[in-house]
Amino acid sequence: MARIAFVAAAAGAFWFAGAHVNLALVIAGVVCALAGGYPIYHEALENILERRMTMELSMAIAILAALAIREVFTALVITLFVLAAEVLEGLTVGRGRRAIRQLIELLPSTATVNDRGQWREVGVAQILGGDIVLIKPGSRIPVDGSVTGGHSFVDQATITGESMPVEKKPGSAVFAGTINQSGALEVRVERLGRDTTFGKIIQAVEEAEKSRAPIQRLADRLAGYLVYFALAAAALTFLISHNVRSTISVVIVAGACGIAAGTPLAILGAIGRAAQQGAIIKGGLYLEKLAEVDTVLLDKTGTLTFGTPELTEVYAAPNVSAAYLLRTAASAESRSEHPTARAILQKAAQLGIPLDDAGQFTYTPGKGISANCEGEEVIVGSESFLRERGVSLPNENRNGSGSEVFVARHGKYLGRLCIADALRPEAKEAIRALKAMGLKTVLLTGDAKAVAEDVGKKLGVDEIASELLPEEKLRYVTRLTSGRHVVAMVGDGVNDAPALAQADVGVAMGSGTDVARESADVVLIGSDLSKLVETLRIARRCRRTILQNFVGTLVVDSIGVGMAAFGLLNPLLAAFIHVSSELIFILNSARLVPQASLLRALGGQATPPGRAAISASQSA
Repeated sequence: MARIAFVAAAAGAFWFAGAHVNLALVIAGVVCALAGGYPIYHEALENILERRMTMELSMAIAILAALAIREVFTALVITLFVLAAEVLEGLTVGRGRRAIRQLIELLPSTATVNDRGQWREVGVAQILGGDIVLIKPGSRIPVDGSVTGGHSFVDQATITGESMPVEKKPGSAVFAGTINQSGALEVRVERLGRDTTFGKIIQAVEEAEKSRAPIQRLADRLAGYLVYFALAAAALTFLISHNVRSTISVVIVAGACGIAAGTPLAILGAIGRAAQQGAIIKGGLYLEKLAEVDTVLLDKTGTLTFGTPELTEVYAAPNVSAAYLLRTAASAESRSEHPTARAILQKAAQLGIPLDDAGQFTYTPGKGISANCEGEEVIVGSESFLRERGVSLPNENRNGSGSEVFVARHGKYLGRLCIADALRPEAKEAIRALKAMGLKTVLLTGDAKAVAEDVGKKLGVDEIASELLPEEKLRYVTRLTSGRHVVAMVGDGVNDAPALAQADVGVAMGSGTDVARESADVVLIGSDLSKLVETLRIARRCRRTILQNFVGTLVVDSIGVGMAAFGLLNPLLAAFIHVSSELIFILNSARLVPQASLLRALGGQATPPGRAAISASQSA
C-alpha cells in the first residue's frame, strides 16, 4: 500500500503541476516509478527467465518506454494501475479450506464401549473393530458399523443425501458422521477413522483439491499476445527505419493497459454485482469458468428441496373431510417420535386443527402405529400394515411422489397422506431459465429412483441420476469433466463436497454445511437458485466485456502501431492514444460495477459478502 501511496502522490503532483514541471519533480517521479514498480519489474524478469509472456512484462515495457521518452506522468499512471491490480490479488491469496481440514473433528472424540458387560467411556482411538458402542439419542455416530440392538431413526443426509431420517433396527448399517435422533442404538464397529464412509469423503475432497489443474488467467493470455505483437512490431520498425523514437512510440502505443487495468475492474465489478444479487464468487478464476459452463449438476435435498419432510397432499376417502382425516392422523401420531409424525403434527398445528387424546399407543417398527382415540382404534401406517389389520383399501391411482401414509379409524379407511421433501418455490423457474441459456441440467441424488424421477419430472431437468453415494457423484462429475464438458455442481451437504471440489465450478447453498461452502467456489446467500441463474448471466457478461476490451485494444494497437511505424505518431501522441484507449476500456469494464459507489455496491448484502467480493478478485 505504501508503494501505491507514493506513486499516487507523484502522479498527483504531476497532474497539478501541469506545464510547470521542474527537474526535481521529474527526478522524484522517475524514482517513484522505478521504486514503486519494482514488483512489476521483478515479476517481468522472472517471466522472461521462464519464457512466459504476461501482463506484468507488457506493463514493465510500457513503463520503461514511457520513462525513456520522459513521459513520467504516463509511467506513473501505468504503474499505479498495475500496483492496484496486484494489491487486489494479494488481499486474499489462499484462503484455505479450513472447514475441510477440520472436517474430521466433526466426529466424536469419545465413545461409550461395552467392556465385559459394562459401558465405559473411552477415546475413539481406543476403539477396535468388533467392539460394541452405545449411540445415545441426539449424538453423532463415531464409526461405521451394524446395529445389534435398539431402535431409532438416523439422519444420514451427510452421507447419502436422503432427506428423511432412516429407521434403524438390528441388522441395519450406520455411518460415521450421521446423527442418531430418537432411541439408543448398540452398534458393532466395522470401520474406523479414514476407513469409514465419512473418512473417504474427506479423502476424496483432499484428492480433488490437489488434482484440480490451474487455469491460465485470461488477462495474462490476452496481454501475452499483445506483448508478442508489440515486440515484433517494434523490432520490425527499428530494422526498417532505424528510428529510435518511432520504435519507442510503437512499444508505448501497443501496451496492454486496456486489458491490464480493464480486466481486474471487470472481474471486480462482476463479483460485486453478483454479491449484490446474493452470490459470493470466491475468485475471478471461477467467474471465468462460470461463463464457460455447459452442464449444471444439481443435488436434490437442500438444493432443489428444503431438506425437511412435509405433508404435501391429503387424499381423503369419499364422504370423509380432509380436516377430519388430518385430525385423526395427528391425534394418533401425537406420541410418536417418527419424522413422519412430526410432519403431520406440524401441518395440523399450522391449520389450527385441535387434537383428540390418544391412549394405548403402539408402534410396530417399519409398519406404523395404532392408538385409541375416543374409544376407537386408529391405525396409521403403510398400506400393508392396514391390510394386515383387516382394513379394506380401495384401488386408487397413485402419483408415486414421496412417502404415503394410510389412515383408518374403527376399521374404516379414511384416506392417505403424502409426506415429501417440498420443492423450493423458485426451483422450477430456475431450471427453466438455465435451459433457456442453453445449459444441460442433471439431477444427482442419493434418494430412491421413484422420488428422484418425480422431482425431476416436476422440474423438467434433462437427466436424472438417483441412488448415488458420494463417491458415485464424484465419478459422475469426473466422467463429464474428462469428456470436455465444463461442469457446475450445485449442492449443500458433506456428501456433496467431493463433487463440488472436483467440478469446474462448485456452487454451495448458503444454508448448507460449512464443508460444502468451503469446498465450493460460489456460495448462494439464502439458498435461492434464481441467484445462480443471475450469477451465470453476470459471468457471461463479464467474459464478453473482457473480450470486447481485447478486440478493441488489438484494433487500436494495430492502427497505432502502423501509424507509429511510419512516423505518423510521436511518442507523446502515442502515449496519449495509449492512455485514452485505456480509459475507454476501463469505462467499458466499469459498466459491470453496480450503481452507487463501488464500496457500497460490494457491501450491498452485508459486510461479509462485500469483503468476500473484494477478496474474490485475487484470481483476476
